[in-house]
Amino acid sequence: MEKQCKIGVIGGGFMARAIILGAVEHRFLSPDEVIVSDPSDACRDFFAARGFQTTILNRIAAERSRYLLLSVKPQTFPEVADGLKDVVLPTVISIMAGMQKGKIKQALETNAAIARVMPNLPCSVGMGAAAIDAYDLAPDDADFVFGLFAATSTVLPMHEEKLNAVTALSGSGPAYVYLFLQALIDGGVRCGLDEEDARVLAIQTLKGGAAMAEAHSDTPLEQLIAAVSSKGGTTLAALEVLRRNEMPETVVRAMQAANTRAEELSR
Repeated sequence: MEKQCKIGVIGGGFMARAIILGAVEHRFLSPDEVIVSDPSDACRDFFAARGFQTTILNRIAAERSRYLLLSVKPQTFPEVADGLKDVVLPTVISIMAGMQKGKIKQALETNAAIARVMPNLPCSVGMGAAAIDAYDLAPDDADFVFGLFAATSTVLPMHEEKLNAVTALSGSGPAYVYLFLQALIDGGVRCGLDEEDARVLAIQTLKGGAAMAEAHSDTPLEQLIAAVSSKGGTTLAALEVLRRNEMPETVVRAMQAANTRAEELSR
């Protein structure tokens, strides 16, 4: 069948929407170059209303496209793979956590080249981070994959064996940030602020702190911590509580748990 589309998407959930809409917004793709397959009428209507082709049949998305983006949960992938085994697949781009390229090829019964990408949710606002293993792809195909994700994210080339660690850091990391953000807001309220004011200050504090760390990338973070602190002052009083309660080590242990879960999904 003639390849009518640049990319087919299987699974039109929030992450796929962020990736594809971001690529269109940055003129890396146009809607008529994309076909989206999803069992949900509401999902297909969402894309159709924006000029994208849609289908309920995954095989149609695969057969009509030069690239195929797998944006489904690892738990549902076996069912998806069963429906594609007799299809001659194009280059495959997977954003499934923990699902190794070898297992994807085996499940799909394909010799198609496969790229694995670990994006994260802030790509929906153009502030994502994406680690990309495109080492098996031809140069032009690798350029396409990097361009697709660069439209919404900072991209890094990464070998597959490191992607579980990436999942634990940047893939799951936004949730850690939101949890800490909520703690800052709650702390502000308990200290006497209105919740709305606390939210504004907390968000700006996280944005400003990250911007300073980026602007001073050669400066050790402990030095930046010291720059905020003064002997006998408020910051040190707070840091003492955080360190006494092993807040830094707790974050590390949480990431190790996420990494372990990603490894379990890989088996």
